Amino acid sequence: MDDNQEQNDLSRDEETLLDQLGIVGAARRKFLGQSMAALLGTFAFHLLAKEEAFATLAAAPEAVFAPAPGVENAVKVLLKINGSTQRLEVDSRMALLDTLRETLGLTGTKKGCDQGQCGACTVIVDGRRVLSCLTLAASCEGKEVTTIEGLADGDNLHPMQAAFIKHDGFQCGYCTPGQICSAVALLQEAKNGDASHVTNNLRTSTQNLSLSDEEIRERMSGNICRCGAYPGIVAAVREVQSGRETAHTWHFASDEEIAVALNEEGKADAIV
Repeated sequence: MDDNQEQNDLSRDEETLLDQLGIVGAARRKFLGQSMAALLGTFAFHLLAKEEAFATLAAAPEAVFAPAPGVENAVKVLLKINGSTQRLEVDSRMALLDTLRETLGLTGTKKGCDQGQCGACTVIVDGRRVLSCLTLAASCEGKEVTTIEGLADGDNLHPMQAAFIKHDGFQCGYCTPGQICSAVALLQEAKNGDASHVTNNLRTSTQNLSLSDEEIRERMSGNICRCGAYPGIVAAVREVQSGRETAHTWHFASDEEIAVALNEEGKADAIV
């Protein structure tokens, strides 16, 4: 509401009162503006006070509330997750992924495509990697589930976790928990002599396989990295699987290196 409108809304008695008080012209417009601001402030204050008062009121005995959502088609499941036994009541249609994230709060396992194509949700069940978005929690009765949270030993990272860091095997990191769980299970597959799509000779079965980069890429092909960190991922798996430690090829920039880079950048900008 503008000042003229406020003045037009005054009654004859109000106009007479303001005239008697000597509040006319610009002074009247300022007075009405201040009055309106004070009125709105007072209104907001009383409204807030009412809301606070209502919040402290106890519910009436006859009040009816909507029931809290329960578990439909409930089944009881006993799981061993990261070494800890868990007794859960879950919907029989609930995926292991949702059970881990929503029921147990283990959010390290990521939900990517939610249809078994990206591998972000990979966890290890009884030593084998599975896509938790396509695995029913109820089907894991009595099984041992390992997620990314269960790989480290206290403050000591799993060798595969350390290798991913060393070889810069991630960028945004969203797919990394699934990548690492898949890589850890891959180590056991190599020990068992499990064949892959690119195994040269299926007639021979040899345990403790030495995997080539082609084998690693094939065996990790179910885990998609949208950042394209595949060279680092392959290098990390190769180092852990072979047991041959390789040189660290990158390092965090020192203050001196950052200063030199900024100086060079400034020179380039000056030339342009």
